[in-house]
Amino acid sequence: MTFNDIFKSSFLENVTSISIFDMVIAMVLAFAIGMFIFLIYMKTYQGVMYSSSFGITLVALTMISTLVILAVTSNVVLSLGMVGALSIVRFRTAIKEPLDIAFLFWSIAVGIVLAAGMIPLAVFGSIIIGVFLLIFANRKSHLLPYIVVLSCSGHESEVKAKELLQKNVKKMQVKSKSAQNDNVELNIEVRLSDNNTDFVNELTKISGVKSAVLVSYNGEYMG
Repeated sequence: MTFNDIFKSSFLENVTSISIFDMVIAMVLAFAIGMFIFLIYMKTYQGVMYSSSFGITLVALTMISTLVILAVTSNVVLSLGMVGALSIVRFRTAIKEPLDIAFLFWSIAVGIVLAAGMIPLAVFGSIIIGVFLLIFANRKSHLLPYIVVLSCSGHESEVKAKELLQKNVKKMQVKSKSAQNDNVELNIEVRLSDNNTDFVNELTKISGVKSAVLVSYNGEYMG
């Protein structure tokens, strides 16, 4: 065995399998598009509490995906080992917002496409997805469902309150009703015709209506 054979290894040979220029271009683009995804996430977020750490995760995930796919595409044997290594990873963090799943897949997909060398697809695809989310996620507030919580003293005031709601909202549906002695409490889902919420003030002026509360509702939380 010669001196050169001692230092000769497949590990050292793989150092030059990907050029430095290609790595820099891929990682810089991954960071730029990851920041774009982060920006769209901030603009379209509709949850209860905004998490900045999740936005940073989107940027990191885009760059990590690019890094992994660059390594996989340079070595077939490594790709098989990577599949086996990733198969044992389990993520148990709960996704609170359904739209967050789309952002996670978007980040991963961009990283894969960039590392594959399809830069125009990654750039223009991200722009199209971003515009789509801005248009449909930031829809007008009156299209969102609301819950009206009514507290009435009897059947007559309940009927009058429903009639007033019917005139001022686009759609209404009773979600729950509880009655105890002379007190009736209603939870009514409504869709507003516009952004005007003055009808809530008018509800409290009806004789027998003790209180009226309007809250936003997305099916998971009220606030």
